[in-house]
Amino acid sequence: MAGAVEQDDMLIEWDVGIAMDDGVVVRADVFRPRDEGKWPVLLTYGPYAKGLAFQKGYPSAWQAMIANHPDVAYGSTNKYQNWEVVDPEKWVSHGYVCVRVDSRGTGSSPGFVDHFSPRETRDFYACIEWAGVQRWSNGNVGLNGISYYAINQWHVASLQPPHLKAMCIWEGAADWYRDMTHHGGILSTFWANWYDMQVKTVQYGLGERGPCSVVTGALVCGDETMSDEQLAQNRSSFGDEILRHPLDDDYHKARSPIWDKVTVPLLSAANWGGQGLHPRGNFEGFVRAASKNKWLECHGLEHWTHFYTDYGRNLQKRFFDFYLKGEANGWAEQPKVQLQVRHIDRFVERHETDWPLPSTVWTRFYLDPKQQTLSLDPPAEDAEISFAALSDGLTFISRPLSEETEITGPLACNLRISSTTEDADIFLVFRVFNPDLREVTFVGAIDPHTPIAQGWLRASHRKLDESLSRRWRPYHTHDEVQPLQPGRPVDLAIEIWPTSIVVPKGFRIALSVRGKDYMWQATTGAKLSNFKNELLGCGPFLHDDPRDRPQLLFAGTTTLHVDRKGACSLMVPIIPGPEKNPTK
Repeated sequence: MAGAVEQDDMLIEWDVGIAMDDGVVVRADVFRPRDEGKWPVLLTYGPYAKGLAFQKGYPSAWQAMIANHPDVAYGSTNKYQNWEVVDPEKWVSHGYVCVRVDSRGTGSSPGFVDHFSPRETRDFYACIEWAGVQRWSNGNVGLNGISYYAINQWHVASLQPPHLKAMCIWEGAADWYRDMTHHGGILSTFWANWYDMQVKTVQYGLGERGPCSVVTGALVCGDETMSDEQLAQNRSSFGDEILRHPLDDDYHKARSPIWDKVTVPLLSAANWGGQGLHPRGNFEGFVRAASKNKWLECHGLEHWTHFYTDYGRNLQKRFFDFYLKGEANGWAEQPKVQLQVRHIDRFVERHETDWPLPSTVWTRFYLDPKQQTLSLDPPAEDAEISFAALSDGLTFISRPLSEETEITGPLACNLRISSTTEDADIFLVFRVFNPDLREVTFVGAIDPHTPIAQGWLRASHRKLDESLSRRWRPYHTHDEVQPLQPGRPVDLAIEIWPTSIVVPKGFRIALSVRGKDYMWQATTGAKLSNFKNELLGCGPFLHDDPRDRPQLLFAGTTTLHVDRKGACSLMVPIIPGPEKNPTK
Protein backbone atom coordinates (compact mmCIF):
# COMPACT_ATOMS: atom_id res chain seq x y z
CA MET A 1 0.00 0.00 0.00
CA ALA A 2 1.34 3.40 -0.91
CA GLY A 3 1.33 6.56 1.18
CA ALA A 4 0.47 7.22 4.81
CA VAL A 5 -3.04 6.85 6.14
CA GLU A 6 -4.29 8.69 9.21
CA GLN A 7 -6.20 6.63 11.72
CA ASP A 8 -6.43 6.26 15.49
CA ASP A 9 -4.37 9.41 15.99
CA MET A 10 -1.42 7.99 14.03
CA LEU A 11 0.03 8.14 10.54
CA ILE A 12 0.49 4.59 9.27
CA GLU A 13 2.41 3.35 6.25
CA TRP A 14 1.80 -0.27 5.36
CA ASP A 15 4.30 -2.57 3.63
CA VAL A 16 7.07 -0.05 3.15
CA GLY A 17 9.90 -1.63 1.17
CA ILE A 18 13.45 -1.76 2.56
CA ALA A 19 16.03 -3.01 0.05
CA MET A 20 18.73 -5.40 1.23
CA ASP A 21 22.22 -5.55 -0.28
CA ASP A 22 21.37 -8.67 -2.31
CA GLY A 23 18.28 -7.14 -3.90
CA VAL A 24 15.63 -8.71 -1.63
CA VAL A 25 13.07 -6.16 -0.42
CA VAL A 26 11.70 -6.76 3.08
CA ARG A 27 8.48 -5.07 4.13
CA ALA A 28 7.75 -2.89 7.14
CA ASP A 29 4.75 -1.21 8.74
CA VAL A 30 5.53 2.26 10.09
CA PHE A 31 3.42 3.92 12.82
CA ARG A 32 4.31 7.55 13.54
CA PRO A 33 2.94 10.70 15.16
CA ARG A 34 0.63 12.89 13.04
CA ASP A 35 2.72 15.98 13.69
CA GLU A 36 5.66 16.77 11.47
CA GLY A 37 8.94 16.28 13.24
CA LYS A 38 11.81 13.94 13.88
CA TRP A 39 11.15 11.21 16.38
CA PRO A 40 13.07 8.36 18.00
CA VAL A 41 12.35 4.96 16.48
CA LEU A 42 11.50 1.61 18.10
CA LEU A 43 12.15 -1.19 15.63
CA THR A 44 11.60 -4.95 15.49
CA TYR A 45 12.61 -7.49 12.85
CA GLY A 46 11.21 -11.02 13.03
CA PRO A 47 9.11 -13.86 11.65
CA TYR A 48 5.69 -13.67 13.27
CA ALA A 49 3.96 -11.64 10.51
CA LYS A 50 3.34 -7.99 11.28
CA GLY A 51 -0.15 -8.20 9.75
CA LEU A 52 -1.36 -11.01 12.01
CA ALA A 53 -3.32 -9.69 14.99
CA PHE A 54 -2.22 -10.94 18.43
CA GLN A 55 -5.84 -11.83 19.14
CA LYS A 56 -6.12 -13.95 16.00
CA GLY A 57 -2.72 -15.63 15.98
CA TYR A 58 -2.40 -16.29 19.72
CA PRO A 59 -5.95 -16.22 21.14
CA SER A 60 -5.36 -18.24 24.34
CA ALA A 61 -2.41 -16.06 25.41
CA TRP A 62 -4.28 -12.84 24.59
CA GLN A 63 -7.45 -13.77 26.43
CA ALA A 64 -5.59 -14.88 29.57
CA MET A 65 -3.46 -11.73 29.59
CA ILE A 66 -6.24 -9.18 29.29
CA ALA A 67 -8.46 -11.09 31.74
CA ASN A 68 -5.77 -11.05 34.43
CA HIS A 69 -4.14 -7.73 33.54
CA PRO A 70 -6.74 -5.24 32.28
CA ASP A 71 -4.12 -2.47 32.13
CA VAL A 72 -2.73 -4.18 29.01
CA ALA A 73 -5.84 -3.43 26.97
CA TYR A 74 -6.77 -0.14 28.68
CA GLY A 75 -6.01 3.03 26.74
CA SER A 76 -5.79 1.41 23.31
CA THR A 77 -8.17 0.21 20.61
CA ASN A 78 -5.91 -2.89 20.49
CA LYS A 79 -6.45 -3.08 16.73
CA TYR A 80 -2.71 -3.04 16.10
CA GLN A 81 -1.61 -5.53 18.74
CA ASN A 82 0.93 -7.98 17.34
CA TRP A 83 2.70 -10.93 18.99
CA GLU A 84 5.65 -9.93 21.18
CA VAL A 85 6.09 -6.36 19.90
CA VAL A 86 4.96 -3.02 21.31
CA ASP A 87 1.45 -1.66 20.93
CA PRO A 88 2.02 1.40 18.68
CA GLU A 89 -0.96 3.28 20.12
CA LYS A 90 0.76 3.42 23.50
CA TRP A 91 4.12 4.53 22.05
CA VAL A 92 3.29 6.82 19.13
CA SER A 93 1.24 8.99 21.49
CA HIS A 94 4.39 9.27 23.60
CA GLY A 95 6.43 10.62 20.69
CA TYR A 96 7.91 7.47 19.11
CA VAL A 97 7.87 5.95 15.65
CA CYS A 98 7.23 2.20 15.71
CA VAL A 99 8.61 0.14 12.84
CA ARG A 100 7.74 -3.55 12.43
CA VAL A 101 9.70 -5.48 9.81
CA ASP A 102 8.79 -8.95 8.59
CA SER A 103 12.02 -10.93 8.42
CA ARG A 104 13.16 -12.45 5.17
CA GLY A 105 10.80 -15.18 3.98
CA THR A 106 8.01 -14.50 6.47
CA GLY A 107 4.84 -12.41 6.43
CA SER A 108 4.99 -9.93 3.56
CA SER A 109 8.78 -10.21 3.04
CA PRO A 110 9.98 -12.60 0.30
CA GLY A 111 13.14 -14.67 0.52
CA PHE A 112 14.61 -17.79 2.08
CA VAL A 113 13.84 -18.46 5.76
CA ASP A 114 17.02 -19.10 7.75
CA HIS A 115 16.51 -18.09 11.37
CA PHE A 116 19.23 -16.23 13.29
CA SER A 117 21.62 -16.72 10.38
CA PRO A 118 24.29 -14.13 9.54
CA ARG A 119 22.11 -13.17 6.56
CA GLU A 120 19.21 -12.33 8.87
CA THR A 121 21.46 -10.35 11.18
CA ARG A 122 22.79 -8.30 8.26
CA ASP A 123 19.20 -7.63 7.20
CA PHE A 124 18.41 -6.43 10.70
CA TYR A 125 21.44 -4.14 10.61
CA ALA A 126 20.25 -2.68 7.28
CA CYS A 127 16.76 -2.03 8.67
CA ILE A 128 18.20 -0.17 11.68
CA GLU A 129 20.32 2.00 9.44
CA TRP A 130 17.38 2.64 7.09
CA ALA A 131 15.21 3.77 10.03
CA GLY A 132 17.97 6.02 11.32
CA VAL A 133 18.01 8.24 8.21
CA GLN A 134 14.30 8.57 7.37
CA ARG A 135 12.84 12.08 7.32
CA TRP A 136 10.69 11.32 10.37
CA SER A 137 13.63 9.90 12.40
CA ASN A 138 15.81 11.79 14.87
CA GLY A 139 18.58 9.29 14.15
CA ASN A 140 18.16 7.41 17.42
CA VAL A 141 16.95 3.84 16.94
CA GLY A 142 16.02 1.56 19.81
CA LEU A 143 15.12 -2.13 19.77
CA ASN A 144 12.35 -3.46 21.98
CA GLY A 145 10.59 -6.82 21.83
CA ILE A 146 10.09 -10.22 23.40
CA SER A 147 11.67 -13.57 22.58
CA TYR A 148 12.69 -13.71 18.90
CA TYR A 149 12.53 -9.91 18.82
CA ALA A 150 14.89 -9.91 21.82
CA ILE A 151 17.24 -12.75 20.87
CA ASN A 152 18.27 -11.09 17.62
CA GLN A 153 19.04 -7.84 19.41
CA TRP A 154 22.09 -9.50 20.98
CA HIS A 155 23.19 -10.64 17.53
CA VAL A 156 22.76 -7.38 15.65
CA ALA A 157 24.34 -5.39 18.50
CA SER A 158 27.51 -7.43 17.86
CA LEU A 159 27.67 -5.71 14.43
CA GLN A 160 27.44 -2.26 16.10
CA PRO A 161 25.06 -0.44 13.70
CA PRO A 162 25.79 3.31 14.09
CA HIS A 163 22.15 4.38 14.55
CA LEU A 164 21.45 1.79 17.26
CA LYS A 165 21.41 3.79 20.50
CA ALA A 166 19.67 1.52 23.04
CA MET A 167 17.99 -1.85 23.30
CA CYS A 168 15.59 -3.60 25.66
CA ILE A 169 15.99 -7.38 25.49
CA TRP A 170 12.78 -8.63 27.09
CA GLU A 171 13.16 -12.34 27.76
CA GLY A 172 15.79 -12.94 25.10
CA ALA A 173 18.16 -15.90 24.97
CA ALA A 174 21.60 -15.27 23.50
CA ASP A 175 23.81 -18.32 23.04
CA TRP A 176 22.30 -20.39 20.23
CA TYR A 177 23.81 -23.61 21.59
CA ARG A 178 23.71 -23.35 25.41
CA ASP A 179 20.52 -21.32 25.81
CA MET A 180 18.47 -22.62 22.93
CA THR A 181 19.28 -25.75 20.93
CA HIS A 182 21.28 -28.00 23.31
CA HIS A 183 20.83 -27.72 27.07
CA GLY A 184 24.00 -29.11 28.56
CA GLY A 185 24.59 -30.80 25.21
CA ILE A 186 21.11 -32.42 25.10
CA LEU A 187 19.00 -31.53 22.04
CA SER A 188 15.90 -29.43 22.73
CA THR A 189 12.98 -30.35 20.47
CA PHE A 190 11.38 -26.94 20.96
CA TRP A 191 12.69 -25.40 17.76
CA ALA A 192 11.44 -28.05 15.35
CA ASN A 193 7.94 -27.82 16.84
CA TRP A 194 8.04 -24.02 17.00
CA TYR A 195 8.94 -23.92 13.31
CA ASP A 196 5.86 -25.97 12.42
CA MET A 197 3.46 -23.97 14.60
CA GLN A 198 4.68 -20.37 14.41
CA VAL A 199 6.73 -19.94 11.24
CA LYS A 200 5.42 -22.25 8.54
CA THR A 201 1.94 -20.89 9.33
CA VAL A 202 3.00 -17.35 8.31
CA GLN A 203 5.63 -18.03 5.65
CA TYR A 204 5.74 -15.64 2.71
CA GLY A 205 3.95 -17.25 -0.23
CA LEU A 206 0.98 -18.67 1.66
CA GLY A 207 -0.86 -15.79 0.03
CA GLU A 208 -4.56 -16.56 -0.32
CA ARG A 209 -4.12 -19.69 1.81
CA GLY A 210 -2.89 -17.59 4.71
CA PRO A 211 -4.57 -15.13 7.09
CA CYS A 212 -5.77 -11.61 6.27
CA SER A 213 -5.17 -8.44 8.27
CA VAL A 214 -8.15 -7.52 10.45
CA VAL A 215 -7.21 -3.86 9.96
CA THR A 216 -6.57 -3.56 6.21
CA GLY A 217 -7.94 -6.80 4.79
CA ALA A 218 -4.61 -7.37 3.03
CA LEU A 219 -3.08 -10.81 2.76
CA VAL A 220 -0.68 -11.24 5.69
CA CYS A 221 1.73 -13.61 3.88
CA GLY A 222 2.19 -11.81 0.57
CA ASP A 223 0.18 -11.53 -2.62
CA GLU A 224 1.88 -14.57 -4.15
CA THR A 225 0.36 -18.00 -3.46
CA MET A 226 2.94 -20.79 -3.66
CA SER A 227 2.57 -24.57 -3.62
CA ASP A 228 3.70 -26.58 -0.59
CA GLU A 229 6.73 -27.70 -2.58
CA GLN A 230 7.68 -24.10 -3.40
CA LEU A 231 7.27 -23.08 0.23
CA ALA A 232 9.51 -25.93 1.37
CA GLN A 233 12.18 -24.85 -1.12
CA ASN A 234 12.13 -21.37 0.39
CA ARG A 235 12.93 -22.37 3.97
CA SER A 236 15.63 -24.27 5.81
CA SER A 237 14.96 -27.70 7.31
CA PHE A 238 15.30 -26.08 10.69
CA GLY A 239 14.92 -28.97 13.13
CA ASP A 240 17.06 -31.32 11.04
CA GLU A 241 19.70 -28.66 10.60
CA ILE A 242 19.99 -28.20 14.37
CA LEU A 243 20.21 -31.97 14.81
CA ARG A 244 23.12 -32.09 12.36
CA HIS A 245 25.16 -29.83 14.67
CA PRO A 246 25.43 -31.63 18.03
CA LEU A 247 28.48 -29.60 19.15
CA ASP A 248 29.03 -25.86 19.56
CA ASP A 249 30.55 -25.47 16.10
CA ASP A 250 30.70 -22.63 13.56
CA TYR A 251 26.98 -23.03 12.81
CA HIS A 252 26.14 -22.18 16.40
CA LYS A 253 28.81 -19.53 16.88
CA ALA A 254 27.54 -17.64 13.81
CA ARG A 255 24.13 -17.43 15.51
CA SER A 256 25.41 -16.23 18.89
CA PRO A 257 26.57 -12.81 20.13
CA ILE A 258 30.14 -11.63 20.42
CA TRP A 259 30.00 -10.21 23.92
CA ASP A 260 32.95 -7.81 23.68
CA LYS A 261 31.27 -6.13 20.70
CA VAL A 262 27.95 -5.56 22.46
CA THR A 263 28.57 -2.00 23.65
CA VAL A 264 25.18 -0.28 23.25
CA PRO A 265 23.22 0.74 26.41
CA LEU A 266 20.89 -2.10 27.30
CA LEU A 267 18.09 -3.18 29.60
CA SER A 268 18.00 -6.97 29.95
CA ALA A 269 14.70 -8.30 31.36
CA ALA A 270 14.56 -11.94 32.47
CA ASN A 271 11.79 -14.24 33.68
CA TRP A 272 12.44 -16.51 36.66
CA GLY A 273 10.12 -19.09 35.12
CA GLY A 274 11.64 -19.16 31.64
CA GLN A 275 13.64 -22.36 32.13
CA GLY A 276 14.56 -24.00 28.84
CA LEU A 277 14.93 -20.91 26.68
CA HIS A 278 15.43 -17.28 27.62
CA PRO A 279 16.64 -16.30 31.12
CA ARG A 280 20.17 -17.66 30.86
CA GLY A 281 20.78 -15.25 27.96
CA ASN A 282 19.41 -12.29 29.88
CA PHE A 283 21.70 -12.96 32.86
CA GLU A 284 24.74 -13.84 30.73
CA GLY A 285 24.18 -10.74 28.61
CA PHE A 286 24.05 -8.47 31.63
CA VAL A 287 27.22 -9.99 33.07
CA ARG A 288 29.26 -10.45 29.90
CA ALA A 289 28.25 -7.68 27.45
CA ALA A 290 30.89 -4.96 27.09
CA SER A 291 28.27 -2.21 27.47
CA LYS A 292 29.22 0.32 30.12
CA ASN A 293 25.57 1.24 30.64
CA LYS A 294 23.52 -1.86 31.31
CA TRP A 295 20.68 -2.84 33.58
CA LEU A 296 19.07 -6.11 34.63
CA GLU A 297 15.43 -6.65 35.53
CA CYS A 298 13.81 -9.94 36.52
CA HIS A 299 10.14 -10.75 36.92
CA GLY A 300 7.70 -13.65 36.96
CA LEU A 301 4.43 -14.70 35.33
CA GLU A 302 3.91 -15.56 31.68
CA HIS A 303 6.47 -14.94 28.96
CA TRP A 304 4.58 -12.02 27.39
CA THR A 305 2.63 -10.48 30.27
CA HIS A 306 4.88 -7.87 31.88
CA PHE A 307 6.16 -6.58 28.55
CA TYR A 308 2.65 -5.18 28.04
CA THR A 309 1.59 -4.29 31.60
CA ASP A 310 2.00 -0.77 32.93
CA TYR A 311 4.87 -2.06 35.08
CA GLY A 312 6.92 -3.23 32.13
CA ARG A 313 5.95 -0.50 29.68
CA ASN A 314 6.73 2.30 32.11
CA LEU A 315 10.15 0.78 32.84
CA GLN A 316 10.86 0.54 29.11
CA LYS A 317 9.72 4.14 28.52
CA ARG A 318 11.99 5.55 31.22
CA PHE A 319 14.92 3.72 29.66
CA PHE A 320 14.20 4.77 26.09
CA ASP A 321 13.21 8.34 27.00
CA PHE A 322 16.64 8.73 28.55
CA TYR A 323 18.65 7.25 25.68
CA LEU A 324 16.57 8.09 22.61
CA LYS A 325 15.07 11.43 23.66
CA GLY A 326 17.76 12.68 26.03
CA GLU A 327 15.26 13.33 28.81
CA ALA A 328 16.67 14.00 32.27
CA ASN A 329 14.30 11.55 33.96
CA GLY A 330 16.61 10.07 36.58
CA TRP A 331 17.34 6.88 34.68
CA ALA A 332 21.08 7.41 35.17
CA GLU A 333 20.46 6.85 38.89
CA GLN A 334 18.38 3.71 38.31
CA PRO A 335 19.92 0.82 40.32
CA LYS A 336 21.66 -1.62 38.02
CA VAL A 337 19.52 -4.56 39.11
CA GLN A 338 15.76 -4.55 39.71
CA LEU A 339 14.28 -7.81 40.95
CA GLN A 340 10.75 -8.98 41.55
CA VAL A 341 11.79 -11.36 44.32
CA ARG A 342 9.51 -14.39 44.25
CA HIS A 343 7.61 -15.47 47.33
CA ILE A 344 5.13 -18.34 47.56
CA ASP A 345 2.19 -16.00 47.02
CA ARG A 346 3.57 -12.73 45.64
CA PHE A 347 6.51 -10.80 44.20
CA VAL A 348 8.37 -8.09 46.12
CA GLU A 349 10.42 -5.49 44.25
CA ARG A 350 13.97 -4.90 45.39
CA HIS A 351 16.99 -3.12 43.93
CA GLU A 352 20.54 -4.45 43.91
CA THR A 353 23.90 -3.27 42.63
CA ASP A 354 25.15 -6.29 40.68
CA TRP A 355 24.57 -9.89 39.60
CA PRO A 356 25.12 -12.36 41.18
CA LEU A 357 24.02 -10.44 44.25
CA PRO A 358 27.00 -9.17 46.28
CA SER A 359 25.42 -10.32 49.56
CA THR A 360 25.14 -13.94 48.40
CA VAL A 361 26.21 -16.57 50.90
CA TRP A 362 27.20 -19.48 48.67
CA THR A 363 26.03 -22.44 50.74
CA ARG A 364 26.85 -26.05 49.93
CA PHE A 365 24.32 -28.82 50.56
CA TYR A 366 25.44 -32.43 50.32
CA LEU A 367 23.60 -35.37 48.81
CA ASP A 368 23.34 -38.25 51.27
CA PRO A 369 22.05 -41.49 49.72
CA LYS A 370 21.39 -43.24 53.04
CA GLN A 371 18.10 -41.38 53.59
CA GLN A 372 18.14 -39.49 50.27
CA THR A 373 18.60 -36.23 52.12
CA LEU A 374 20.05 -32.85 51.23
CA SER A 375 22.13 -31.71 54.18
CA LEU A 376 24.60 -29.03 55.24
CA ASP A 377 26.84 -31.81 56.55
CA PRO A 378 28.79 -34.18 54.28
CA PRO A 379 27.65 -37.82 54.43
CA ALA A 380 29.17 -39.95 57.16
CA GLU A 381 30.27 -42.69 54.81
CA ASP A 382 30.97 -43.39 51.17
CA ALA A 383 28.08 -44.93 49.25
CA GLU A 384 26.59 -45.57 45.84
CA ILE A 385 23.00 -45.24 44.66
CA SER A 386 21.68 -46.08 41.20
CA PHE A 387 18.67 -45.38 39.00
CA ALA A 388 17.45 -46.40 35.56
CA ALA A 389 19.04 -43.88 33.22
CA LEU A 390 15.81 -42.84 31.47
CA SER A 391 13.70 -42.70 34.62
CA ASP A 392 12.46 -40.15 37.15
CA GLY A 393 15.66 -40.83 39.07
CA LEU A 394 16.23 -39.82 42.69
CA THR A 395 15.14 -36.92 44.89
CA PHE A 396 17.21 -35.64 47.83
CA ILE A 397 15.24 -33.51 50.28
CA SER A 398 16.27 -31.28 53.18
CA ARG A 399 14.95 -31.07 56.68
CA PRO A 400 12.32 -28.35 57.26
CA LEU A 401 14.03 -24.96 57.14
CA SER A 402 14.30 -23.34 60.56
CA GLU A 403 13.90 -19.81 59.19
CA GLU A 404 12.41 -18.11 56.16
CA THR A 405 15.20 -18.38 53.55
CA GLU A 406 15.72 -16.41 50.37
CA ILE A 407 17.45 -18.20 47.50
CA THR A 408 18.22 -15.83 44.61
CA GLY A 409 20.84 -16.45 41.96
CA PRO A 410 22.42 -19.25 39.93
CA LEU A 411 22.97 -22.70 41.42
CA ALA A 412 25.70 -25.21 40.63
CA CYS A 413 25.86 -28.94 41.24
CA ASN A 414 28.78 -31.36 41.44
CA LEU A 415 28.07 -35.04 40.81
CA ARG A 416 30.29 -38.06 40.53
CA ILE A 417 28.57 -40.59 38.29
CA SER A 418 29.13 -43.73 36.30
CA SER A 419 27.00 -45.46 33.70
CA THR A 420 26.63 -48.96 32.34
CA THR A 421 26.82 -47.37 28.87
CA GLU A 422 29.16 -44.85 27.25
CA ASP A 423 26.97 -41.83 28.07
CA ALA A 424 24.30 -40.48 30.41
CA ASP A 425 22.02 -37.47 30.36
CA ILE A 426 21.51 -35.74 33.71
CA PHE A 427 18.41 -33.61 34.33
CA LEU A 428 18.51 -31.61 37.57
CA VAL A 429 15.42 -30.05 39.16
CA PHE A 430 15.67 -27.76 42.19
CA ARG A 431 12.37 -27.98 44.06
CA VAL A 432 10.49 -26.70 47.11
CA PHE A 433 7.98 -28.69 49.17
CA ASN A 434 5.53 -27.44 51.77
CA PRO A 435 5.24 -29.02 55.25
CA ASP A 436 2.80 -31.61 53.84
CA LEU A 437 5.40 -32.52 51.19
CA ARG A 438 3.34 -31.07 48.38
CA GLU A 439 5.51 -29.51 45.71
CA VAL A 440 5.43 -25.74 45.21
CA THR A 441 5.33 -24.75 41.54
CA PHE A 442 4.69 -21.45 39.79
CA VAL A 443 3.18 -19.97 36.68
CA GLY A 444 6.24 -19.96 34.46
CA ALA A 445 6.95 -18.23 31.18
CA ILE A 446 4.95 -20.92 29.37
CA ASP A 447 4.00 -23.70 31.77
CA PRO A 448 1.56 -23.04 34.67
CA HIS A 449 3.34 -25.63 36.87
CA THR A 450 7.01 -24.72 36.57
CA PRO A 451 9.52 -25.92 39.21
CA ILE A 452 11.95 -23.59 40.95
CA ALA A 453 14.99 -24.19 38.72
CA GLN A 454 16.46 -26.69 36.26
CA GLY A 455 19.82 -27.71 34.82
CA TRP A 456 21.08 -30.28 32.34
CA LEU A 457 24.29 -32.01 31.27
CA ARG A 458 25.23 -34.82 28.93
CA ALA A 459 28.08 -36.64 30.66
CA SER A 460 30.16 -36.89 27.49
CA HIS A 461 30.06 -33.06 27.32
CA ARG A 462 31.55 -32.61 30.79
CA LYS A 463 34.69 -30.79 29.58
CA LEU A 464 34.88 -27.35 31.18
CA ASP A 465 36.11 -24.06 29.80
CA GLU A 466 38.23 -23.05 32.77
CA SER A 467 38.57 -19.44 31.60
CA LEU A 468 34.80 -18.88 31.58
CA SER A 469 33.73 -21.15 34.42
CA ARG A 470 32.82 -19.60 37.76
CA ARG A 471 32.04 -21.42 40.96
CA TRP A 472 28.44 -20.31 40.58
CA ARG A 473 28.21 -21.09 36.85
CA PRO A 474 30.28 -23.88 35.29
CA TYR A 475 30.82 -23.29 31.57
CA HIS A 476 31.26 -26.24 29.21
CA THR A 477 33.10 -26.11 25.89
CA HIS A 478 30.76 -28.50 24.03
CA ASP A 479 33.49 -28.87 21.42
CA GLU A 480 34.16 -32.60 21.73
CA VAL A 481 32.55 -35.82 22.93
CA GLN A 482 34.31 -37.62 25.79
CA PRO A 483 32.62 -41.04 26.04
CA LEU A 484 32.29 -42.72 29.42
CA GLN A 485 33.98 -45.98 30.20
CA PRO A 486 31.18 -48.19 31.53
CA GLY A 487 31.42 -48.51 35.31
CA ARG A 488 34.15 -45.89 35.70
CA PRO A 489 33.14 -42.77 37.71
CA VAL A 490 33.63 -39.25 36.34
CA ASP A 491 33.04 -35.84 37.91
CA LEU A 492 30.42 -33.52 36.48
CA ALA A 493 29.94 -29.80 37.19
CA ILE A 494 26.40 -28.87 36.22
CA GLU A 495 24.93 -25.40 35.72
CA ILE A 496 21.45 -24.77 37.12
CA TRP A 497 19.83 -21.67 35.68
CA PRO A 498 19.20 -18.67 37.99
CA THR A 499 16.12 -18.51 40.14
CA SER A 500 14.52 -16.65 43.04
CA ILE A 501 12.35 -18.01 45.82
CA VAL A 502 11.77 -17.00 49.42
CA VAL A 503 11.17 -20.34 51.12
CA PRO A 504 8.93 -20.09 54.20
CA LYS A 505 9.96 -21.51 57.55
CA GLY A 506 9.07 -25.18 57.76
CA PHE A 507 9.24 -25.78 54.02
CA ARG A 508 11.92 -27.97 52.45
CA ILE A 509 14.23 -27.65 49.48
CA ALA A 510 15.11 -30.62 47.29
CA LEU A 511 17.19 -31.71 44.32
CA SER A 512 15.97 -34.31 41.84
CA VAL A 513 18.59 -36.09 39.75
CA ARG A 514 16.72 -37.51 36.77
CA GLY A 515 17.26 -39.16 33.43
CA LYS A 516 14.45 -37.39 31.60
CA ASP A 517 12.43 -34.18 31.58
CA TYR A 518 10.63 -33.08 34.75
CA MET A 519 6.91 -33.80 34.88
CA TRP A 520 4.67 -32.15 37.46
CA GLN A 521 1.99 -34.74 36.90
CA ALA A 522 1.00 -37.12 34.11
CA THR A 523 -1.80 -34.95 32.75
CA THR A 524 -2.84 -31.35 33.37
CA GLY A 525 -5.13 -30.38 30.50
CA ALA A 526 -3.05 -27.21 30.11
CA LYS A 527 -2.35 -26.15 26.52
CA LEU A 528 -1.66 -23.04 24.49
CA SER A 529 -2.82 -22.54 20.92
CA ASN A 530 0.70 -22.09 19.56
CA PHE A 531 2.24 -25.27 21.03
CA LYS A 532 1.73 -28.91 20.14
CA ASN A 533 2.18 -30.55 23.53
CA GLU A 534 0.25 -30.61 26.76
CA LEU A 535 2.01 -28.51 29.40
CA LEU A 536 3.23 -30.93 32.07
CA GLY A 537 5.90 -28.86 33.86
CA CYS A 538 8.55 -28.06 31.23
CA GLY A 539 6.30 -26.32 28.73
CA PRO A 540 7.47 -27.01 25.15
CA PHE A 541 11.13 -27.24 26.17
CA LEU A 542 11.57 -31.00 25.98
CA HIS A 543 14.48 -33.31 25.23
CA ASP A 544 12.82 -36.38 23.79
CA ASP A 545 14.14 -36.85 20.25
CA PRO A 546 15.19 -40.52 19.99
CA ARG A 547 17.70 -39.61 17.31
CA ASP A 548 19.58 -37.60 19.94
CA ARG A 549 18.98 -40.04 22.82
CA PRO A 550 19.19 -43.55 21.33
CA GLN A 551 18.28 -46.36 23.72
CA LEU A 552 21.53 -48.22 23.14
CA LEU A 553 23.52 -45.27 24.49
CA PHE A 554 21.20 -43.77 27.11
CA ALA A 555 18.98 -46.56 28.48
CA GLY A 556 21.47 -48.03 30.93
CA THR A 557 21.86 -47.55 34.67
CA THR A 558 23.30 -44.38 36.19
CA THR A 559 25.08 -44.54 39.54
CA LEU A 560 25.90 -41.66 41.90
CA HIS A 561 29.16 -42.13 43.78
CA VAL A 562 28.91 -40.24 47.07
CA ASP A 563 31.85 -39.77 49.41
CA ARG A 564 32.61 -38.06 52.70
CA LYS A 565 34.53 -35.30 50.89
CA GLY A 566 31.44 -34.04 49.11
CA ALA A 567 31.77 -35.40 45.55
CA CYS A 568 28.01 -34.91 45.17
CA SER A 569 26.82 -31.51 46.34
CA LEU A 570 24.66 -28.53 45.46
CA MET A 571 25.75 -24.91 45.87
CA VAL A 572 22.80 -22.66 46.75
CA PRO A 573 22.81 -18.82 46.63
CA ILE A 574 21.32 -17.82 49.98
CA ILE A 575 20.58 -14.14 50.56
CA PRO A 576 20.67 -13.54 54.31
CA GLY A 577 18.05 -11.33 55.85
CA PRO A 578 18.86 -8.88 58.62
CA GLU A 579 20.14 -10.65 61.74
CA LYS A 580 19.38 -14.07 60.27
CA ASN A 581 21.49 -17.10 59.56
CA PRO A 582 18.89 -19.24 57.77
CA THR A 583 21.16 -22.23 57.16
CA LYS A 584 21.49 -23.06 60.87
